[in-house]
Amino acid sequence: MHRRRAGAGGGVRAGRLTGTPGGRAGGGTAARVAAWTAAVLALASAAVTAFWTAGGTALLDTVGGAFESLAEDRSAGAVLLGVGVVLAKLVAAGLAVALLGRPRRVIRVLATLAGGLLALWGGANVLAGGAVLTGLLDLGPVADERALRWHVLCWDAWFLAWGTALLVAVRLTARPPGQGGGAVEPRSSSTESTSSAGGSW
Repeated sequence: MHRRRAGAGGGVRAGRLTGTPGGRAGGGTAARVAAWTAAVLALASAAVTAFWTAGGTALLDTVGGAFESLAEDRSAGAVLLGVGVVLAKLVAAGLAVALLGRPRRVIRVLATLAGGLLALWGGANVLAGGAVLTGLLDLGPVADERALRWHVLCWDAWFLAWGTALLVAVRLTARPPGQGGGAVEPRSSSTESTSSAGGSW
């Protein structure tokens, strides 16, 4: 009887490591959708900023305020700042794509910080701007109501969607606690079963 127990235990110990759906790279379809959504939004935002930095003026008046003035300023400092913003957005896109693999902890931390800042910035501005446009918040005459509408319905909402998608991607690609790289799947074969049965008394 002792040899039978040893044979059965050996079948479990000889199990192979297999990735479970929760621990696979990418984290499933929903995680991939969230990550690619964040990446596309980041790339599109980088393209718009690059266009304005290069001297484009289309839709620039919908930004308004200091941002519009800065984009119209063709000084070296303004151009360098625009280039820096483009690079930062490209890095954010890279963080989103990196989540589809098996990223290191630093990547996940950076993606979480970026997503949180984007969502907070976009959400706060959407709420504040919406309150002003609807009359819930009276700050006096609005200098550029058209630009404010664009911020609420497009530019700031864009940041909010981008940051939210990035945070969702981080959450959905997280491995379950205590799962180092897969679960142990017992493996048994007809040979092991025959050996176990033949060793019994």
